[in-house]
Amino acid sequence: MNESRGKAVRSRGDEFPARGGAATEELARPGTELDDNGERRRAELADFLRKRRAALRPADVGLPDGGRRRTPGLRREELAALAGVGTTWYTWLEQGRDVRASLEVFEGLARALRLTPAERIHLILLGRGEEAPPCKQPAERVSPTIRRMIEGLGPSPAYLLGSRWDYLAWNRAASAVFGDFGALPQGERNHIWQLFTNADWRELVTDWEQASRRLVAKLRADSARHLGDPAFDQLIQSLRNASPEFCKAWKRHEVDGSGVGRKVLNHPACGRLVFEHAVFNPTEWPEQRLILYTPTLEDDTPEKMAALMGGLVAV
Repeated sequence: MNESRGKAVRSRGDEFPARGGAATEELARPGTELDDNGERRRAELADFLRKRRAALRPADVGLPDGGRRRTPGLRREELAALAGVGTTWYTWLEQGRDVRASLEVFEGLARALRLTPAERIHLILLGRGEEAPPCKQPAERVSPTIRRMIEGLGPSPAYLLGSRWDYLAWNRAASAVFGDFGALPQGERNHIWQLFTNADWRELVTDWEQASRRLVAKLRADSARHLGDPAFDQLIQSLRNASPEFCKAWKRHEVDGSGVGRKVLNHPACGRLVFEHAVFNPTEWPEQRLILYTPTLEDDTPEKMAALMGGLVAV
């Protein structure tokens, strides 16, 4: 961006004069309703931007440390460059000046500041005085390395869940135990949907009531990171409409995280199966969940899995 005294500065579709003159976006004028209602909001915005910038280290955004810094966090010019806005424009926002940036500017700042969905909504509400539009989530991908690893686990069931708990990848062992996820309609290829709406899963999961309650608590924890996400909201609403048990569990507002444990299943063809269960988050997509089941020696689980995988037991 070129900046010079007396010339207009352009930043992400917004134009304004360096000093004096009219801006293409609305400016507050002393004594107007916009000024009366907007002064406190601009001060809140400035404080929020300063604190979020101070909380980011150069290493967090892939920048070199650059030696000692007088203040913590990124410099203004660094953040402005990451967001794709001019340094002067960003500085005015941090100073609480009476300028009004476009939605595109605030979306760029939200990405550069690594804001959560809730923080993004807060930023846009402070900066624009309006509700933020739903955040468009990037399409999830499966790492080829993780896909090969899942497929190579042999008799250990494994599957990869997306941020919305959709099945993204699975192996033959998972299909033998839980059914073929690939045969499910796209809209039903979801872990939580299957647990609450598939009658076979109520027989398969021996502690269904406790397991389903814990799962809803994990979904509730995830929902805080997906406020305004239409796909996430649609899943929750569909589950509430389809399952009274889900609706009851959702109203409890319990929150839980993922972990390790022991999983006992009651397979319709070979009976009781006992696994050690663990959950991992891939670095590339930290909201994805890699679910691994390792057969224990209890109840001849390895032999039963070998029979299922070899087609000796009808599923």
